[in-house]
Formats: sequence, C-alpha cells, structure tokens
Amino acid sequence: MLEEIESLRGVPLFSGMSERDLRKVMEIAKVVVHSSGQLVVGEDNTAVGFHLILEGTADASVGGEVVGTIGAGDYFGEISLIDGKPRSATVTATSELKTLVVPSWSFNRMLDQHPEMMRTLLIELCARLRKVEAART
Repeated sequence: MLEEIESLRGVPLFSGMSERDLRKVMEIAKVVVHSSGQLVVGEDNTAVGFHLILEGTADASVGGEVVGTIGAGDYFGEISLIDGKPRSATVTATSELKTLVVPSWSFNRMLDQHPEMMRTLLIELCARLRKVEAART
C-alpha cells in the first residue's frame, strides 16, 4: 500500500494531501487489471472514477484517433472524478494494464464525511486554473 500512496502523492490533485488523507483515499481505491486490447474508459461515457496507471501502457484516443500513449505514473479521470462529466477520451490498454481506481461515488461520500479534504482539492484546482489563465496572457 505504501507504493500506491507514493504514486498517488505524485498526482497533482492529491499532492497536497496529508499522509492520513491519502490513506483514506486508499481505503476506497482498488487495483484493477485490464488485459491488452481492453477498453478502460470510453469517450463521452459517464465518468465512474479516477485511474492511476501502476503498470503497463494504454492509448488515449479522441474521435477514434490515437492522441497519445500513457504508462506507469500517468493518470486520467481526475477532473471527471470531481465534476462527474463525461470522458473526453477513450483509453484502451495496449499491454496488461494495472490501474489504481478511485470510484467517484466513494470519493464523493468520503469528501462528505471529511470536508477538510476539499480545501486541499480546491487549492490544487485553483492553482491549475491560475496556470491556464497565466498561459493565456
């Protein structure tokens, strides 16, 4: 579990969380193995959670065209985890893929039970927004 916690800490959305809060996230997370060729998430589908790649590779595609390859340490679904909006890309495993999945319904329940965790998330989201705004000027 320590390895997964450190991997989670590497995700900007979770980087400001305390060890205690990361352990709470790990309590609701599960490791899922996807076989090569398996669809992990589909573009425009309702989001069901956040995925952090622990091992393996996958292709991300938009409109049927591959836009990138992702691997260990990469993640997807962090925005959908919070806003519940549909996926903006399809992710398909290109090798055996092991992901740490945080289901959105469990994540939202956890935040309801531990509202102090929301401040950390809001600070990170604000930092990302400021970065985008600064790039526009």
